[in-house]
Amino acid sequence: MKKLGLLAASISTVLLLTACSNTPKLASEPMPRSGFLPDYSVLVPMVTSVPDARIWRYRISGVNPSSYTAVILDPIYLNQSATKDISAEAITQARTTLQASMIEAVGARGNIQIVTKPGPGVARVSVGITGAESSNDYLKPWNFTPIGLAANAAAFAGGVNAKTPALVIESKITDSQSNKLLGEGLVTVQGESFRTASGSVESFIAMAKKAVQVAMETSANPTPTGK
Repeated sequence: MKKLGLLAASISTVLLLTACSNTPKLASEPMPRSGFLPDYSVLVPMVTSVPDARIWRYRISGVNPSSYTAVILDPIYLNQSATKDISAEAITQARTTLQASMIEAVGARGNIQIVTKPGPGVARVSVGITGAESSNDYLKPWNFTPIGLAANAAAFAGGVNAKTPALVIESKITDSQSNKLLGEGLVTVQGESFRTASGSVESFIAMAKKAVQVAMETSANPTPTGK
């Protein structure tokens, strides 16, 4: 998907974080596996110049990238249920805004058509925000409740040595007709930029929009990583 690979090429990974970084604790932790992606075993770690980000990607070989000229954008998956602190309206707001940012990212390229029906030359893009925190206790699983953690300042009160806030974004590209997996991407971003006393749904959306665009670029990269 040469054209799709340029989808977010203008997005700099510098936008991911604006705060200084500490030694990334995620560097020694295993790749999070929420179950959103069909096959985590094919993901390959990629080198990144951003200390607070880790990227894994997979791209199938033997597929002509130029044969795909349109995409179906699935509704963004946000692993968050309504709670006493996070309303259903807030979740809807986050989904709507993030979906609009995906559409804007595709439209900005000008050479990829957004469609709603499967067909020849049509790829399907699925993006999910599946996690927002890692713990220093390696026996505990990732906590997959992103908005709740971003909006609840009390969750960040324990200090950086207790919990390292992070965002986990996963994306996949499949052929819209055969459902053949074409590419996957997994991005984790951590750092003090998430640890704000004024955490809110709005701040979560702002940082998630940037990370989602990078995740889309990661899975759309046309360079093959395997068979």
